[in-house]
Amino acid sequence: MELHKGNYLLSTDKNKLDLEFIHRELTNSYWAPGIPFEIVKLAAEHSLAFGLYENEKQVGYARVISDYATFAYLADVFITESARGRGLSKWMMEGIMSHPQLQGLRRFMLATKDAHSLYEKFGFHAMKTPERMMEITRPDIYKNPKK
Repeated sequence: MELHKGNYLLSTDKNKLDLEFIHRELTNSYWAPGIPFEIVKLAAEHSLAFGLYENEKQVGYARVISDYATFAYLADVFITESARGRGLSKWMMEGIMSHPQLQGLRRFMLATKDAHSLYEKFGFHAMKTPERMMEITRPDIYKNPKK
């Protein structure tokens, strides 16, 4: 999939991804500090990855983990600081949500600390029945990886 808007391109072509850029941004994020490069690479390989580019330079990223039939999880969404304030996160979300393989899913989830208003524009909301959900979480896994 490729979408164009002025000098911007949103693409699912994994060959275009700048994995070093993605790694650098994720390492400095609140949700994946210290993430190893190999984990970033493996995650991109096994996800529907969306790269956002300005004049062929990557400025954003998101990935969706899905079975393409019933469930999807949106992860690692970011726009680099220098490209923020231009409506790119909204445009990227429009592209993600319109992707043909992500239509008709029973559940589409994500986790966010501070972007609720963005995701609410696309139908996401707080869980109505959080008591049904369970998780295993290891927030310090990249500091103390299990070998």
